[in-house]
Amino acid sequence: MSPDRSMAILVLLTVALTLSLAAGIAAAALTRWDGTTVPAAITRGAIAFGSTLSLCIAGIALLLTART
Repeated sequence: MSPDRSMAILVLLTVALTLSLAAGIAAAALTRWDGTTVPAAITRGAIAFGSTLSLCIAGIALLLTART
């Protein structure tokens, strides 16, 4: 694996993690703002984080397999 490819993978994973964190925090904040309890808001934020991260990782895998 070339250094350029390794760097691209690390950058893509960093972007995916950042996007997932933002989605999770936004979902938790909006849920809490809606008036639900803190545990419910954390649960919904975690679901949003996990699903966004899964989608991003699937997209990265698709992109990397298409490039080879």
